[in-house]
Amino acid sequence: MAQSQVSALIVGADRLGNIPDLLRDHNIAIRHHISGRDPAHQKKAPSLPSGTDLVILLTDFLGHNVMKTFRLAAQRAGVRVLVCRRSVCSMQQALDQCGYCKACPLREDDAARSATRAPSYKRRGAQGGLALQG
Repeated sequence: MAQSQVSALIVGADRLGNIPDLLRDHNIAIRHHISGRDPAHQKKAPSLPSGTDLVILLTDFLGHNVMKTFRLAAQRAGVRVLVCRRSVCSMQQALDQCGYCKACPLREDDAARSATRAPSYKRRGAQGGLALQG
């Protein structure tokens, strides 16, 4: 079953590094990238580009005012917002937790792998005991 590609607007950072590859694996296409350096982004709430399904805010390269204006623009447009730092690891964690990519083919592969994997043990708090994690 083919799923439609998610169109994303990324706000923050001058360069994206390996993030486009990770997003492509999650069936997310970057339609627009805004560095957030333009002072106009701080003063008025911009309108999102048409067809935007997801707004990704890279927090370590954004000021609070820019982040606030794009959050408000996404809220007005009814578009979901994903907030993370500009690193592949942080982006992967945010995508795993967002619930937006539940139909993602990578998620299905991970679920199949974890179902066949033996249970792992994880340390618990200060007591140092082990907890079974399925």
